[in-house]
Amino acid sequence: MRGGGLWQLGQSITRRLSQTDKKTITRRCFASESDLKKTVLYDFHVAHGGKMVPFAGWSMPIQYKDSIMDSTLNCRENGSLFDVSHMCGLSLKGKDCIPFLETLVVADVAGLAPGTGSLTVFTNEKGGAIDDSVITKVTNDHIYLVVNAGCRDKDLAHIEEHMKAFKSKGGDVSWHIHDERSLLALQGPLAAPVLQHLMKEDLSKIYFSDFRVLEINGAQCYLTRTGYTGEDGFEISVPSENAVDLAKAILDKSEGKVRLTGLGARDSLRLEAGLCLYGNDMEQHITPVEAGLTWAIGKRRRAEGGFLGAEVILKQIAEGPSIRRIGLFSTGPPARSHSEIQDDKGQNIGEVTSGGFSPCLKKNIAMGYVKSGFHKAGSKVKIVVRGKSYDGSVTKMPFVPTKYYKPT
Repeated sequence: MRGGGLWQLGQSITRRLSQTDKKTITRRCFASESDLKKTVLYDFHVAHGGKMVPFAGWSMPIQYKDSIMDSTLNCRENGSLFDVSHMCGLSLKGKDCIPFLETLVVADVAGLAPGTGSLTVFTNEKGGAIDDSVITKVTNDHIYLVVNAGCRDKDLAHIEEHMKAFKSKGGDVSWHIHDERSLLALQGPLAAPVLQHLMKEDLSKIYFSDFRVLEINGAQCYLTRTGYTGEDGFEISVPSENAVDLAKAILDKSEGKVRLTGLGARDSLRLEAGLCLYGNDMEQHITPVEAGLTWAIGKRRRAEGGFLGAEVILKQIAEGPSIRRIGLFSTGPPARSHSEIQDDKGQNIGEVTSGGFSPCLKKNIAMGYVKSGFHKAGSKVKIVVRGKSYDGSVTKMPFVPTKYYKPT
């Protein structure tokens, strides 16, 4: 997911709507609705009190009637339903789709079992991250992946450019962009029991990162046990004509415990889970190794390379990167993106890339990058917020323990 300050934006909107006429705020703060794309659930969001804001060219709900704090806690205690249809799902097909994709990403795609997936990173020639993506090997000649909304145009142009070159040398690969489908994310402890009411297949046999094509609420769906909250949950690619009915059915079966949730709480949830936000915590100049994603680079890929920027990335794995992504606790006001991080002598050692107040921990959390050597858990630092220095400490992530459903 891409974009910064969603939590802060949601809090600001909440305060201003409580003080001022809503129509005035909408006119003053938001881009013209006519300029924005809308998901098929747009009217559904508005009818349920969704506060719509521009995001990556789309009109998306940042929150509903609940505060972002309450929505975050409800996801962890019960469940949340997110509309993430602004993200771009696509399929690569053909007998060479796996070797083609492996020229662009760091994952060992060939090593995945059919029906399983992984987080990966699209890299550039310098080893920097073009985007992060969840990819799934459906079969040996079909890959399904989802890329971020804010990166859609550059990602598709990048894939298409390299696909043309690959095919010109005889490679067998084609693609389909799933604009005919919508994407829902059902997250939280009630995700599986609620979804089980709407399908026949036994969800207890589908584990984290597993993928299935199956019928849910009468519609043929792509189901992946994954998410962006740190909770157990699912992303459901559903034909757009069935999306509203599926959303209604999920909310109905939960008896009010699973709530519609917006981008503001999604941002606080992913920060608590220590997950990167592309555009903040990952950029084209940051490598997967610097971002703490070395684990996503398959063992075979480390040995063979073969992806863009491999020389830079493999050297960093061998010798260590000069900067590293870290988690932070801080005092004072919550640190925000670009807040300076200093050592105990006041020297600059890095900067915050995401930060906010954790609804679950009831304290400030942040992530950012520091020079190697300052990255160890327990290290004391200073964080500069609005020109004033506050105490902070480096900590391991995730901040809130993840609850992914894995085999015991």
